[in-house]
Amino acid sequence: MKVVVCVKQVRVLGDEVGFTADGRDVDPDYLDQALNEWDACATEEALRIRERLGRGEVVAAMCAALRPARAGGGVTAGASAPEVALRRCLAMGVDRAVRVDSDALDPISLARALVDAVRRESPDLVLCGVQSSDSVQGSTGTALAELLGLPRVAVVTRIEWGGSGPATVHRELEGGLIDIVEVDTPALLTVQTGINQPRYATLRAIKQAEQKEIAVVATGNGSDPTHGVCAYRVRRMFVPPKGEGAQMLQGGPAEIARQIVDIVRERLT
Repeated sequence: MKVVVCVKQVRVLGDEVGFTADGRDVDPDYLDQALNEWDACATEEALRIRERLGRGEVVAAMCAALRPARAGGGVTAGASAPEVALRRCLAMGVDRAVRVDSDALDPISLARALVDAVRRESPDLVLCGVQSSDSVQGSTGTALAELLGLPRVAVVTRIEWGGSGPATVHRELEGGLIDIVEVDTPALLTVQTGINQPRYATLRAIKQAEQKEIAVVATGNGSDPTHGVCAYRVRRMFVPPKGEGAQMLQGGPAEIARQIVDIVRERLT
């Protein structure tokens, strides 16, 4: 039994922000790198499946490229910079990690970059997070399932599976409803946060993860004319201008209600 978890390393913005000279990206000095929250839950769920069955292998796969230093200074992507998320997965307990050398950015390009690496593993189950915290597009898992030719269930909140054959999964619908679905495996499931509480890695596990080898593979689709082409283009990034601030209303409930009515009427005229 083998489970492949596709993860993403997201850029986390702190309290302050600065932009690159061209104004089209955030200066890396203001960013931290972390494992995507949804993907941490997917990784934890894969580990729990392996532990419950007492057998199997969990493989983490991620797209990232080593980029040279930016002109004009700033940080340089070192050998370990694109692998923070994979090291976290290894520290959590995955058996192997694979980094696909690709600079893909949009969901479809990411899926195309991942497809060959995932297919080579011949997994019984593929798990992805529902979305990433930086892009919030929620499309990579769906696109990857289509490219792999696998059935797909989205926004999964519970997985019941014996390691082979059909899996019974709960998926979240709008309004708090839950849909219970039986899906044949191999299949791809996109995992929702709240399905579990991802484990904390011990200091010993973190140290051991730093020493483990991460396999680096090419995308294998270099002949694809769309490879390396992003489906969108960032024209400009900026901090929205601050407004005039809040208007504080004074008085009792009746007086405040009257003031609100006056403000609404003024805005509507």
